[in-house]
Amino acid sequence: MMRLVIQVAYTDYNGASKKSNPDRTNNPRPACKNRIFNNPLSNRYERSARMSDEALDAALAEYADVEKRYVQTLEKKGLIFAPKYADADLCAQLRTRLIARGVASRNSGASLSVGHLSSACVECTGNRGSETFSTTFKCHRDCYFCFNHNQPEYETFFREGCPWKETLERSASENQTLACVGLTGGEPLLDLENAIDFLQHAERTWPNAHKRMYTSGDLLTEESAARLCAAGLDEIRFSVKDDDTPDQQKQVIAAMRVAKRHIPSVMVEMPVIPGSEQHMHKLFRAFQEVGIDGINLLEFCFPFCNWDEFSKRGFMLKNPPFEVMYDYDYSGGLAVAGSEALALSLMEWALDEGISFGMHYCSLENKHRSELRQKNERAANAHPCVVFDNDDFFLKTAKVFGKDVPPVRAALQEAGCTDFMEDPAEQSLAFPPRFLDTARSITANNGKSVRIMTCYLVCESNDSESYLIDVALREA
Repeated sequence: MMRLVIQVAYTDYNGASKKSNPDRTNNPRPACKNRIFNNPLSNRYERSARMSDEALDAALAEYADVEKRYVQTLEKKGLIFAPKYADADLCAQLRTRLIARGVASRNSGASLSVGHLSSACVECTGNRGSETFSTTFKCHRDCYFCFNHNQPEYETFFREGCPWKETLERSASENQTLACVGLTGGEPLLDLENAIDFLQHAERTWPNAHKRMYTSGDLLTEESAARLCAAGLDEIRFSVKDDDTPDQQKQVIAAMRVAKRHIPSVMVEMPVIPGSEQHMHKLFRAFQEVGIDGINLLEFCFPFCNWDEFSKRGFMLKNPPFEVMYDYDYSGGLAVAGSEALALSLMEWALDEGISFGMHYCSLENKHRSELRQKNERAANAHPCVVFDNDDFFLKTAKVFGKDVPPVRAALQEAGCTDFMEDPAEQSLAFPPRFLDTARSITANNGKSVRIMTCYLVCESNDSESYLIDVALREA
């Protein structure tokens, strides 16, 4: 494994859209109801220092073993994974068809959008800063897929309220030009006065920021909608649940009509639950009638809690669980198999039906993109061999292994390359990706082309240093 200590001029980047709780990245995730395990990726990079002559095959096997151990650890806890790459071909076909019809692909395909797209969604992985706060973790709903139990200090904040003033002040000291501010919960409208107070503080602190709020809509009234708008609310997002009762769904549709009369932008944000296709069609038609601005279709996730609720509904987990195996901070959990295919199918159906509101598919991978940008962009110039990918936000270097190392080094030196990272234990040589074309023209001693890989890296930090770790190898 590569572990390269680097010097990083660290400035806190606020682009990750996540709960603003103190010491979020330094505290272990708290126990939640029915929590089933501690993340097995915590020791994911225990590699042998001795590699065989088939250095590349050995390295690839090590990465594959990380994924295998992760899945097996969860399966031993009773979780069920779908067959590997189930729906992958279908999703690829749907993506191709959607893009051909003008749907925009963002963040290396992790986000797909057409029509209205909230500026908050843009800035979630943008570089101007977006941050989401909670005034309360209390909620009158009890959704089995809620991941608030994963938030640091959840039990304390549930009892005592969230220290939003302190976190807002800290954020203001770090970024005085924050582009987007979110208010979530729990249910913010359980304490309307606190929600109004928060919005007024945010308006004074960042007068030019876009301000949004998430709600079930159950408690919204004409008076509260007018007050929220007066306090500076630019956008309201209704969390609609597929398994709401008919009366609950009528109530939230009515709340959307109320919001339309007072708040500049009305959005829906909801997970796409496998098996809900026909019901989602009905909801889309209802949203169209209301005249919402857009919908965020979220990849449905298992939050490491309440597996029995997922199991009894016949859900399985996406396999492999991540495009790139890494111990991500995002508390949403693991994607449920079939959610992405249904979300993309819904977008295609809506285009066929002439649905006019904007649609945005936000995958679990897209949630990870904001974290990766936060970690990695600050290290874009950490080493001459490493580049920052502006699409998926990984740091990357080119790499060859074993017997390919001597001819590649010689040819690249002749071409003017002076920057290398060599790992004798791994029998690998890393070099700047700008020399990839030169490397592809090299022939090894056996007459075959050399095999070149792209190595994915993440910048991590502790109290004393910042360093790069390698997390994946892909064919270059």
